This record gives sequence, C-alpha cells and structure tokens, in this order.
Amino acid sequence: MSNIRHDYAGAHVLVTGGTGGIGGATAAAYRDAGAEVTITGTRGSAADYDADLGGYRYLRMDMEDGASIDAVAAALPRLDILVNNAGMALPSIGLDEYEPDVFARSVNMLLIGAFRMARRTVDLLSQSRIEGGASVIGIASMSSFFGISLVPGYGAAKTGLVGLTRTLAVQWGPRNVRVNAVAAGLTRSHMTAGTFEQEQWTAPTMARTPLGRLGEPEDIAGAILFLTSSAAAWITGQTLPVDGGYTVSG
Repeated sequence: MSNIRHDYAGAHVLVTGGTGGIGGATAAAYRDAGAEVTITGTRGSAADYDADLGGYRYLRMDMEDGASIDAVAAALPRLDILVNNAGMALPSIGLDEYEPDVFARSVNMLLIGAFRMARRTVDLLSQSRIEGGASVIGIASMSSFFGISLVPGYGAAKTGLVGLTRTLAVQWGPRNVRVNAVAAGLTRSHMTAGTFEQEQWTAPTMARTPLGRLGEPEDIAGAILFLTSSAAAWITGQTLPVDGGYTVSG
C-alpha cells in the first residue's frame, strides 16, 4: 500500500482500457483520490465484466475504430486528465505481428488511436483549471527503447509514442496541457499472462532487473498519478521508465 496521498477531488479523468490491469489500477487510484473517473472497454456495458466497475462512468470504445474514439471524446463534458492506456500486444491473442496487416493493426491501435484520442480531447483539456495543468499520459514500454523480437508492431508503436509525447508537449504546452508517458516494464496483467510471462521471457528479464520482481499494475499507476499532479507541474515531454531498473542495468 502506498504511503503517498493525492487529492484529485473535482478532477475529471478518462482512463481508456480502464477495466483491468494497468488501466484498472490507475482508474481505481484516481477514484480513491477523489476524481470523477470515466473508463472505456470493448464490451457492451460495465456489467459484462467480472470486476465491480460501479464506481465509474463506463463508455464502450474500440481503439481500432476512429469513429468509436470520436464518439467517446464527444461524450465528455469536461476533462482534466487523459490516460491513453487502451490496447494490447496482438501476439497475446495468437496473432503474428510479422504479418503486415497485423503489424499495421497494432500501430493503428496503439499509436494512431492514442494520437486520435489526444487530438479529439485537447480542446477540453485546455479548459482545465486543475492545479499543475491538464495532462495527457501515454503508456509506453521497454520496447520503446530496444527490440523485443516477439512484438515488432507493438514495439514500433510504443517507440513512436515516445516521439509523439515530445511533439505534443511542444505543441500543447502553450495551452497548459502537459504530455508525458510512462514506459512500463514487465507488469502482471491479463495481456502479459498470455505472452510475456512465459518463462522464456521472464527469466532473462528478471536476471537483469535490479529490483528482482515483476511489476504490479499499482506500480505504474503510482507513477501516472505523480506525473499528472501539481508536484510534476514543470515536467512535460518526458517518458519515465517504471521497470524495476531494467533499462539502466547492463
């Protein structure tokens, strides 16, 4: 349990893909800090999930469908913080990202979809009066910094997200919108359970992770809440690795 307490009372937060994993932990952290939280998922309603999502506003969204993203953005009366979390590594559902159409699908979902959501909501974000300014947070990855052979499309998209973070920070800073990302290390989630948590991936990762454990969704959520807080009011355009030290270990 964290000994840090944030106060987001009155803040309006959108966490895409907020029904579980990193998104679920992030949505819960904002809710517990007093924010009004909207989450998105791919199913018809919040009742279609095993988790209790009663504390959130739920909107259905498909990150591969531009019209679906636009509809969610249009349904928001106010927004202070966008957490662009939705998406997956397609090998986790048995697809091969070395197939060009699957590769393109991954980039469309994880990079173009994230850009579209940020672009469609920036006018709302620019009206925010939250202390420290409005924020867009992207979810990058260890694959933003080096190659992981299993996920060429995912890796390309997450690498692109780092560049996008810098560009939007420059463009939207004058509108009092900060843009940052967290580069999540190997973290327990439904997605990684099917792919990255296999021994062939976890063993070498743990061997060079100084903190010696897989991440938990709450580890990533804590970094996100810091980056959108007034304590980070002069931080923008940055990608923060949250990976147990993996990317700094030789």
